[in-house]
Amino acid sequence: MTGTVLAAIDLAHPENHHKILHEAQVMAAQRGASMSVVTVIPDFGMSIVGTYFEEGAEQRALKDAAKTLHEAVTKVLGADADKQIKHVVCHGVAYEQILATAKKFDAVLIVMAAHRPEFRDYLLGPNAARVVRHSTCSVLVLRD
Repeated sequence: MTGTVLAAIDLAHPENHHKILHEAQVMAAQRGASMSVVTVIPDFGMSIVGTYFEEGAEQRALKDAAKTLHEAVTKVLGADADKQIKHVVCHGVAYEQILATAKKFDAVLIVMAAHRPEFRDYLLGPNAARVVRHSTCSVLVLRD
């Protein structure tokens, strides 16, 4: 099979990295697919909030996120696996960037975590729910 299993991780929630990365690795092996990992940082540079940050802060955040993403994959799956995995750091709206990355890499599956829904999530919709609704490939949502 061709395509990619895409692991979507939130660097702010390292407690989920192990289960997402291991499950994505297993699913990629079972499907004969490659594995990619994506993380999304907020696009604070384009909003009114961006005026409070010094110039270059967004580029530094992207660079730091890329380093942290490699460290997270290495910690969970090892350095050899990290070298075989495509790493993607995006900035913007999380669900939009996850879907765009899945399309770009011809994902056959997206693996991500979801938190227990709060009342506000029923009104706004969490990222996992939006990815599930709009994805053209299967999505595996891991719960606690």
